Amino acid sequence: MSSPHMSTPQLSLQLYSARQALEADQDTALAKIAGLGLRHVEVFDFVRRSGELADALDRHGLTARTGHAELLSVQRPDGTDVPTIEETFAAAKRIGLDLVIDPFVPAPRWTDEREIARTAVLLNQAADRAADHGLRVGYHNHSQEFVHTVNGSSAFEYFVSLLDPGVDLEIDLYWASAGGKDVVGLLERLGARVKALHVKDGAIIDDPFFSEAPFEPADTGQVAPGQGQVPLDAALAAATSAEFAIIEFDHYSGDIFEGIEAAVRYLAAKGIA
Repeated sequence: MSSPHMSTPQLSLQLYSARQALEADQDTALAKIAGLGLRHVEVFDFVRRSGELADALDRHGLTARTGHAELLSVQRPDGTDVPTIEETFAAAKRIGLDLVIDPFVPAPRWTDEREIARTAVLLNQAADRAADHGLRVGYHNHSQEFVHTVNGSSAFEYFVSLLDPGVDLEIDLYWASAGGKDVVGLLERLGARVKALHVKDGAIIDDPFFSEAPFEPADTGQVAPGQGQVPLDAALAAATSAEFAIIEFDHYSGDIFEGIEAAVRYLAAKGIA
């Protein structure tokens, strides 16, 4: 995959993919992940368990340089409070993260130009505070960011235009393709801002987040990379500044470790290991 203009990204796994196995027996699940040849993972929901999680990763020879944490909301959809930014960054340092990524801003906040601008201001402010801790911040997309347009661009690309240069992007290739969007063209336009990818495949579905029905991950039809409709080969080639290629499944109908193993093989064939 590498060329004079492209660095090979590090292989990683978003631990959310194996959340049920981790909840049932964290050590057994982490041992299985390490046994598949993974050395890097992306953590989630790490703030209130950072010490314990750091110890568990260390026991299994795993490191986490990226993690998901809410930086742009004060409450979760279930009404629970989000940890403060200072708590989040302290926990990120404890685990050894370099990059803290907000994983989800709800659909209603992507319909209004002023609200999109407010979200960008919040992320720019988080980046300033992260720099004091030696950290970077970023944003991870789903599909709701691409439904509405502002001045002829998707709400997402308008949002990106308002971000400071030091703010990174993690592009979820499956969700950016939802609704038949041109993810390869998107990556080419975003260029060096894209520092991480969620390598994810499946049927290209319509955005579910503006639907009145609750989001059901099983409806995404996700499959191992290379077996679905997302143009992953072309997307990986287009993301020439990506530092991390992160396997993720929102849902997998089979044995999740078999899905992860297939994803590892797919990326290894591209020189990402």
